[in-house]
Amino acid sequence: MRHTRMAACCSALVLATACPATAPASAWGAARTPAPGYVALGDSYSSGVGAGDYLPGRRECKRSSRSYPMLWAAAHHAAAFAFPACNGARVGDVLGGQLGALGPRTRLVTLTVGGSDVGFGSAMAICALGGPVPCLAAVSQARTVMARELPRSLDRLYSAIRDRAPAAHVVVLGYPHLYHLEGTCRSGLKDTERAAIDSAVDRLDAVIAGRATGHGFSFADVRAAFAGHEICSRDPWLHSVDPFAPTESYHPTAPGQAHGYFPALDRAS
Repeated sequence: MRHTRMAACCSALVLATACPATAPASAWGAARTPAPGYVALGDSYSSGVGAGDYLPGRRECKRSSRSYPMLWAAAHHAAAFAFPACNGARVGDVLGGQLGALGPRTRLVTLTVGGSDVGFGSAMAICALGGPVPCLAAVSQARTVMARELPRSLDRLYSAIRDRAPAAHVVVLGYPHLYHLEGTCRSGLKDTERAAIDSAVDRLDAVIAGRATGHGFSFADVRAAFAGHEICSRDPWLHSVDPFAPTESYHPTAPGQAHGYFPALDRAS
């Protein structure tokens, strides 16, 4: 498959270039100077959690050779590429530990961030274990954080990115719907809860897109690409809940990175 061939190219790229993702780094994988031309910031959706084939280095960051940043760097022969994105990163983690990779010579910056800030991981755990009422309450709380706290946090981050990389084209990528409604799942959440989660993703993407475009950045919407490939679809590109691999639950698979995220970035960049 296409993503497998690209993954091989990405692995070669990591070994052949001075990629900060494989070099010693400070907290959250901050890169050394001089600044690379392409810098991939962000959380687990950018590091490639769920895609497998994880790179050496900070094991907790779970940076995958099959992630959309690695696929883009390989496809465009990026000679100077920094990959500080890390599993679990919130806006404050990106601000405090990933922006060292940026500089006046940076030409492309990509990121996904915000899902951890609003507590989506905790909400999904509650939904998986707690039943409908706690699930809907947790999703509602996440929406409250989106409305009250996330916009200010994103403004601080986006301003800092622009200050550090004034010449860069910045692409902020969104999150896909997690569930295909009236799909193949015969157990687990009910469609009422699944619909509430997808609606919250819509709101999260709207907040992120609004702040990104307000700073002159591009927003890459991946929901259409993932349509028909959500959890409970016949060909899912997202991991369902897995008690034996909880970190990878609700994250894109390698096809999700290759056929969902990578084309969205390619169009926007």
